[in-house]
Amino acid sequence: MVILSAFFIGEKMDVQHVFLVGAKSLGAYGGYETFVYKLTEYHQNNKKLKYHVACKANGDGCMDEHKIEGATPINDHEFEFHNAHCFKINIPQIGPAQAIYYDVAALNECCKYIKKNHIKHPIIYIMACRIGPFAGYFYKKIHKLGGRVYLNPDGHEWLRAKWSKPIRKYWKISEQMMIKYCDLAICDSVNIEKYIHEQYDGKGLHRTNPQTTFIAYGADLTPSKLADNDEKLVNWYHEKGLKKKNYYLVVGRFVPENSFEIMIREFMKSKSSKDFALITNVNDKFLNELEEKLHFKSDKRIKFVGTVYDQELLKKIRENSYAYFHGHTVGGTNPSLIEALGSTDLNLLVDVGFNKEVAENCALYWSRRPGSLAKLIDKADQMSEDEIAEMGRRAKKRVAEEYTWNKICGQYEDVFTKY
Repeated sequence: MVILSAFFIGEKMDVQHVFLVGAKSLGAYGGYETFVYKLTEYHQNNKKLKYHVACKANGDGCMDEHKIEGATPINDHEFEFHNAHCFKINIPQIGPAQAIYYDVAALNECCKYIKKNHIKHPIIYIMACRIGPFAGYFYKKIHKLGGRVYLNPDGHEWLRAKWSKPIRKYWKISEQMMIKYCDLAICDSVNIEKYIHEQYDGKGLHRTNPQTTFIAYGADLTPSKLADNDEKLVNWYHEKGLKKKNYYLVVGRFVPENSFEIMIREFMKSKSSKDFALITNVNDKFLNELEEKLHFKSDKRIKFVGTVYDQELLKKIRENSYAYFHGHTVGGTNPSLIEALGSTDLNLLVDVGFNKEVAENCALYWSRRPGSLAKLIDKADQMSEDEIAEMGRRAKKRVAEEYTWNKICGQYEDVFTKY
């Protein structure tokens, strides 16, 4: 494993060092990846905070700093980005256990770095509840170093469809142990915070009354800098066979719990003459499974258009879509939903508590029952421009009041600098 360099020696003692563990990289489509990117971006000139970010060196979703503008390499396993010190962890290909190995290895590196550089009162912020059996060990080790352990408990990892029953049981037990061994749980959803207290307040071996706070994810309401006739956008549309306001859109990780099967099946049932563009990091195994079930390749409206890492282009593609689908059924406040509410007028969301908590009356809702989404698509196709514009106005107002990155990053600054 990488031994981190010591290039922050001599920094003022009033700087709060925060170690972020759990995101695979910066700038990818996952919620934690978006969060880390935005947090470091908004705080890059903040003299009170110094971030240290763990990233994957290899495997699915790994970090390639050469693809991100503004990243400055230090050595093979370290680079600076947004004034944050980022370090990469090599992961052996050991199936589902990779995620556990990654977090454990990253925490070991954090502890080595803290000890070597004599960092006072560090905060280690762990994202997701993957390493429960090791939680007590690291909790004691970090406390011995004068630090504190903060946790983002995510949203029910044990419900994700990709896991087998034994692994789901592990995630549930791991969640219990992570909640027990943390100084503060930062929940990105009111529903998640409520769930934690219902599950763990005074429960047997688990800590009574875990300390929690609620901080959501954010979105950027600034319109894209690209014009409709920008060469970059025009070329992308031409390459993908799409036209402004003539496509439904989804952006997100290509996993079962994000309802890709239902969205594709229901769109194929709909009467819409528009396209359905899917911006996602395609997994061939899952894609082939969907093709066997749905035969979507025979429907020319269904278009897997690859990934878009250019943030301005992605924002413009969102703005120009006719409507946005959001099918996430696991998780708290999802970044892609808030970004859609901030840039797309018409949003069609799967009817779960997390999504309703965020969007309230600013979106239309569909259930996972057969026919529900197809019917809603046909309804959306018939909406007037004024009706769609009003939905967009309400959505942007909601985001502006509750979910700006400026507000969220300010709340994180308050939590981190209280220590």
